[in-house]
Amino acid sequence: MATTFMRSRLVAPADHGFHSSGSKRLPFRLVTHKKTWLLAVATASASGQRSISELNEGIAHFYDSSSSVWEDIWGEHMHHGFYDVGLPLPAALSADHRAAQVRMIEESLAWAGISGESKVKTQPQRILDVGCGIGGSSRYLAHKYDAHVLGITLSPVQAKRATQVTSSAGLSDRVKFQVADALNQPFPDEQFDFVWSMESGEHMPDKEKFMAELVRVTKPGGQILIVTWCHRELQANETALTSKEQELLDKICESYYLPAWCTASKYVDIAQSMGLENIKSADWSKHITPFWPAVIVSALSFKGLRGLVTSGWTTVKGAVAMAYMVQGYNTGLIKFALITARKQS
Repeated sequence: MATTFMRSRLVAPADHGFHSSGSKRLPFRLVTHKKTWLLAVATASASGQRSISELNEGIAHFYDSSSSVWEDIWGEHMHHGFYDVGLPLPAALSADHRAAQVRMIEESLAWAGISGESKVKTQPQRILDVGCGIGGSSRYLAHKYDAHVLGITLSPVQAKRATQVTSSAGLSDRVKFQVADALNQPFPDEQFDFVWSMESGEHMPDKEKFMAELVRVTKPGGQILIVTWCHRELQANETALTSKEQELLDKICESYYLPAWCTASKYVDIAQSMGLENIKSADWSKHITPFWPAVIVSALSFKGLRGLVTSGWTTVKGAVAMAYMVQGYNTGLIKFALITARKQS
């Protein structure tokens, strides 16, 4: 497996015939000389045929296997970084990516209007982190707001590691973690004044139920913020994505155990149907352009290759799919979306 990655090369992205008009290409994509990996990913069963239990088991196994590799290279935050639009490629690849991930948190909070001032009434005091990873956002939010935070994940390995890191950080009295399903949360109604979901919505096979659970556990007057991967909006004359676009998403779904994708407007529609207030959404795709190329470069480093070899096929398959993510953003198919709303008081 290491040999295959060592023989990989970075080349200009090829034209696959479905880039959106006016969309800018990402700087490069990953091409392997060994066809076996890509063939295995492409010919495996489509994730759209997986049951919810199969998806949940796959997600848990994927993160059980890959989280330590990610932490070793990228640190405690398991999400995109936020970058200035138009950052030149050399500067983008040499940027402080961990700082960019922290900036993503800050920019998201500011966009959603979550107060950063201390000791104010609007500052959240009890926060739910849905899809918490190893707890990077949970600890950051607890420190920023002097709040109590509960993080949930499907991965027992992530929950254990999050607890360990939090104990070392001296935050165990305010930050807790548990294994739980976001679609069936084990909490009473109206427990949290801020619900944070950083890049977990794409894993949810039932978006309506996902949103319903977020709303259910949010206190009256509380706020919900979802940052997630979506596909582009359909044009007036379209009823579905093109076959080539869907094929690309299916490959990503297979590797990352994702269900069917949706648009950001679907989240907005669901929020409206549930009577939420102050609903708004945004597309930040241009702000995350350097992220996946930088992840690919890190995967090709000695540390990255060693981690892939030791973590197993599931993580390797995820590494191969990084090229598909670059292609998706490059063509305008994949969108990095934010949705926020407030529950009625």
